[in-house]
Amino acid sequence: MAADITDARNVAKEIIAYDLKINGLIQDIRSNCHSLQDMNLVNQKIEEQMKRTQNRIQDLERIANEQDKETDRLDILKDVENFRKQLSSTQTSVRKAKLSCKMAIDRQERASLLQGGTDPDLRKRMNKESLAKTAGSITDNLMSLNRMMAANVTQSTLTNQVLEKSSATLSDTHEEFKGMGGVIQTSRSLLTKYNRRELTDRLLIFLGVALFLATVLYILKKRIF
Repeated sequence: MAADITDARNVAKEIIAYDLKINGLIQDIRSNCHSLQDMNLVNQKIEEQMKRTQNRIQDLERIANEQDKETDRLDILKDVENFRKQLSSTQTSVRKAKLSCKMAIDRQERASLLQGGTDPDLRKRMNKESLAKTAGSITDNLMSLNRMMAANVTQSTLTNQVLEKSSATLSDTHEEFKGMGGVIQTSRSLLTKYNRRELTDRLLIFLGVALFLATVLYILKKRIF
């Protein structure tokens, strides 16, 4: 079992390391992305790290369910829940960083349009390119958001299943304890009745022996005297 606890600690360290990498990539989106291509490239790396994080969280949950000691299992499941909350918060930070980056890119493109002079063809061409890039980026982000929401729903379902399983286990244990208490109470009553019966049997035996001796003495008295 000690090996399982060690595995849980190692997995937790990996999850923390992935989270640090994701936060570093979020900072890249906020400060170093000057185009949608740059942002999408960094976002792809973030999604890879998030997928690895989700997989390791599931591994940690599996290790928790393999524990024999209930206290160890509950402690590891608590870490699993905290990591999932942290991942959800990180996903929110990613969305905010991407939105901030898009706004900055839009401001840059508008500034470029203003600097392009009064050439209608140039402005028209740049507007079309900007709209196409923006539409493509919005589509990609909606798909990414949909995947994240589906993953969150799956995680919530798994968490509810674990909680229901734990609740059922506790209920079964409580019922077993109640049953054991009834057995103990019944055994105590039987022992009490047995002790009383034993005392009654001894008294009857004593009375029987006394009656027998009295009868013998009476017969001897009649025969001799």
